[in-house]
Amino acid sequence: MKKSIFTLAFLLLNLVGFAQATESKYDEKLAKSLNADEYGMKKYVFCLLKTGTNTTASKEETKKLFEGHMTNIGKLVKEGKLVIAGPFMKNERNYRGIYIFNVETIEEANALVATDPAIQAKLLEAELTPWYSSASLQEVLKLHDKIAKKKM
Repeated sequence: MKKSIFTLAFLLLNLVGFAQATESKYDEKLAKSLNADEYGMKKYVFCLLKTGTNTTASKEETKKLFEGHMTNIGKLVKEGKLVIAGPFMKNERNYRGIYIFNVETIEEANALVATDPAIQAKLLEAELTPWYSSASLQEVLKLHDKIAKKKM
């Protein structure tokens, strides 16, 4: 009998612990501000940047175009249109980087990639696809600012 009571108590304590661990910490105000759906998700457009067809640009021209590329990234971030951007390490697939655009359609994302000087000059090529992910991605750059000692 003691063993049964002990087992029941053990199970109940674990159940209470599980319930507390899985208790929702839903923040309706935050969810609405991030345009989250009921799952905390939203639509984005994922952009894979690949090496473009322009192989004749000089080093000086390439440097200037990539400076414009970085300036454009900053502008899109400030406008709230770009959630994540970053380069890939050297690879055999000619993948150069990614963008995650805070827009719902390919058409909107096409308008944004058209503002990138490196894409305009065909140093980079953009491949776009709709993507569904956590609405919280929009908060990543705020967190990044708190952990980066230097700005790029």
